[in-house]
Amino acid sequence: MSARVIMVASGKGGTGKSTVSVLTGAALAARGRRVLLVELDSALRSVDYIAGVYGKTVYDVEDVLCGRCDAGKALVESPLYPGLFVISAPYSGGQVAAGALQSFLQQAGGVFDDIVLDTAAGMGAPFEAARAAASLALICITPDPVAQRDGRIVCDALLEGGCEQVRLVINKVPRTLAGQGIRDLDECIDTVGAQLLGVVLCRSEQLTSQATTLQVRNYRQVSQNEVPCTVLEGGCGYKFSSF
Repeated sequence: MSARVIMVASGKGGTGKSTVSVLTGAALAARGRRVLLVELDSALRSVDYIAGVYGKTVYDVEDVLCGRCDAGKALVESPLYPGLFVISAPYSGGQVAAGALQSFLQQAGGVFDDIVLDTAAGMGAPFEAARAAASLALICITPDPVAQRDGRIVCDALLEGGCEQVRLVINKVPRTLAGQGIRDLDECIDTVGAQLLGVVLCRSEQLTSQATTLQVRNYRQVSQNEVPCTVLEGGCGYKFSSF
C-alpha cells in the first residue's frame, strides 16, 4: 500500500470532525493529489452532505467491506472538490471490521495518493479499525474542557497504539474565549499533548458553497509540508510544521 492513510478522530461528538475530514481531503486534492475519503461513522453519516454527494451514492462502505459490491461502484467524486472521491457510511446499522478495512486499504493504496478515514466520535470499532491502518492521526477538538479532556484520552490511545504521527486541530474557535471554561489555546495543546496542526475560527454565517470554497482556500495550508502559521481566518501567531 503506497497511499498515506490519515485518520480524523475526536473524543466527543460535535467537534466538526467530518467537516475537517472533508476539507483536509479537499485541500490535498487541490494540490493535484488523488484522495479517497472513507466515512466510518455508521448510522450518523454526514460526509455526503458536506462533500456534495448527497443523493449520488448507491452503495456504502459496509457494502464494500462485506463484498456486496466492488469499490468502484461505491466511489463518488465530489462535485465541489475535484479529485476527492467519497465512500459514505451506511444510513443505519453496519459494522467496521479492522481486518476487512485493512484489506480494502491495501487495494485502494495502489490507486490513491492519500486516504482519509473519518472515524466515529469516541474509541469504538471504527476508531480501532482506523488506528490499525493510519500513519497519521488528526485529533479534532473544540476549545472547551470536555473536548480537550476527551482529546487527551484519544491522543494517549493513539500513541499507545503506535500511531507514527498525531496532530491536533482546534475547531470552532470563537473570537474570544471568555466563558468557554479554558484559559487559552495553549491550555488545549498542553492538555491534549499533541502537536498543533491548525486552528479554525468559528464562522457565524450558515455554511454555503461559497463559504466552503473560502474555507478550503484557507485550509490548504494544513496540507503543506512546512507551514509558518495555519490559524485559519485570522492569526494568533502559532508556528509549527505540518504533515
